[in-house]
Amino acid sequence: MGCWKQEKSNTWTFPTLILCLYGFFYMMKPSEPFLTPYLTGPDKNLTIDEVTNQIYPVWTYSYLALLFPVFLITDYVRYKPVLLLQGISFIITWLLLLFAQGVLAMQMVEFFYGMATATEVAYYAYIYSVVSTDHYQRVTSYCRSITLVAATVAAVLGQLLVSLADVSYFHLNAISLASVSLAFLCSFFLPMPQKSMFFHRKDVSPPAPEPDKSVASVGSDGPSSCQEDKGSVSADRGPPPEAEAGNTRPHTNVLRVLVQLGKDLRDCYSSRKLLYWSLWWALATAGFNQVLNYIQVLWDFRAPSHSSAVYNGAVEAIATFLSSVTSFVVQYMKINWDVFGELALGIFSAIDAGSLFLMHFTTNIWACYAGYLIFKACYMLLITIATFQIAVNLSMERYALMFGFNNFVALVMQTILTIVVVDSKGLGLNIVTQFLIYGSYFAIIAGVFLIRSLCMLVSSKCERKIARSCKEHLNHAEHESKEQIVTGCTTRM
Repeated sequence: MGCWKQEKSNTWTFPTLILCLYGFFYMMKPSEPFLTPYLTGPDKNLTIDEVTNQIYPVWTYSYLALLFPVFLITDYVRYKPVLLLQGISFIITWLLLLFAQGVLAMQMVEFFYGMATATEVAYYAYIYSVVSTDHYQRVTSYCRSITLVAATVAAVLGQLLVSLADVSYFHLNAISLASVSLAFLCSFFLPMPQKSMFFHRKDVSPPAPEPDKSVASVGSDGPSSCQEDKGSVSADRGPPPEAEAGNTRPHTNVLRVLVQLGKDLRDCYSSRKLLYWSLWWALATAGFNQVLNYIQVLWDFRAPSHSSAVYNGAVEAIATFLSSVTSFVVQYMKINWDVFGELALGIFSAIDAGSLFLMHFTTNIWACYAGYLIFKACYMLLITIATFQIAVNLSMERYALMFGFNNFVALVMQTILTIVVVDSKGLGLNIVTQFLIYGSYFAIIAGVFLIRSLCMLVSSKCERKIARSCKEHLNHAEHESKEQIVTGCTTRM
């Protein structure tokens, strides 16, 4: 029996190893920091306006269109098929980048890249379906660390090959194609999960007794059903789908899961704390993705790649390193996030806005690079805090659901920004004016959370003052009553 338990506990190592290899190769794309110079250079001979206003927006639109169906399909087919689809999407993307020509072909590149981005949810969700909860923290650390390492290695390698070996952007893309092809091969070795978070759940613990709804409490932070332990399963989910397979048709099962997901979302967003952290997450992620999508265009405008040295890879490597450092130091920050969390959101969002305004007003490429480093480091610091604050009181199922829905809202906001600001059918603003808009966008976010945090701090101070006054009054009254009792006893004597 002991040997069987030991063997079961070791089953997490093989899928984790393969998933880490997959994550390394699919993130090891040295050509990504040089995409804009490649498209506007002699290989593709596209104009900067075509790249900005006609090609790059397609990624946002395809990502939005595919995110929700892919989220459901990923869970329904149990992750591995979607990882295979991601590998195929990456291969098609780089084949088109290498050998296709014209605006339409590059729009197809952005479509397939949007599909690959939408299927990324399978990478982070897969591991939780094949390992026990005891290994969640370790495996998550491995998977996230390997992707950061791969992104850094790719950026450094790309910069060294361009600057020192004079390797062309075409050959950088060939290296990226080889890397994503290796990732695709790695995905074949992943074992097929037997469970998933929503459609194929397996509850190993006996069902909990039905709670007495007449005494169910709802605190100031929303329903208690949203405050769960990490490894727990919601009591209101009912029996797993497998138990109902004999008397439930597939479309009924899907409908039941969708209804349950809707209830879970309603319960979790009724918590004010989760609502405001999620609001920042969605708004800031929309702006971050927009900046990330068009930063190379701004760099190319400030220092044209055909006449200047390009250091995009070095900047991305430093930005990734700073992001990993800021994410790492969060665990050592001893702060009451319930009180000062929104103040931090406001302050660092203001710093993000300032860095974007710097990129708009300066004409110096090095100032643009510095602004980008500050912007990305601040965002990664805050998103790590927000992720922790949202996840700390949720089960894995509800955290995955809120993560997906927050990203969906962020993508809707990003799509609105793209249509209005970037797309040639909208305002079609030039790249410098776009960054003025993005800076103003983050300034509004900062203003909202700074005002709200100041109101919260003032309200909290007033409540503490009132509570202290009441306590002193009670102590004084208790002291007087004791004196009266003593006086009365002395009189009787």
